Amino acid sequence: MLGAYLPILLLVIVAISFGLVSLVMSSIIGPKKFSAIKQAPYECGCEPVGTARERFSIKFYLIAMLFILFDIEAVFLYPWAILYKKLGVFGLVEMGLFIVILFVGYIYVWKKGALEWE
Repeated sequence: MLGAYLPILLLVIVAISFGLVSLVMSSIIGPKKFSAIKQAPYECGCEPVGTARERFSIKFYLIAMLFILFDIEAVFLYPWAILYKKLGVFGLVEMGLFIVILFVGYIYVWKKGALEWE
């Protein structure tokens, strides 16, 4: 029974050891030339403005969560598209219902003003 899991155990050991060896060797072999320019924070080629403790508007997080929500829901379309012919009319109706529910949620979020950026 344990022999069946031996390839998986070997793969885990190889993966962990590869990661550890890569980290250790890069810290040993890699160049260590520190300078003020290399230690400075980088913001898209511009000098940083403000502090790192600056507060963001809740709208930013709300829009980010909505994007992730609708993006993840779109992932469910791929398996349906692959099995479309096998599912037949039942699959078409179920996916139509799924899309309608997503659309109703999108309209609700839109009407609430969650997508408005101030």
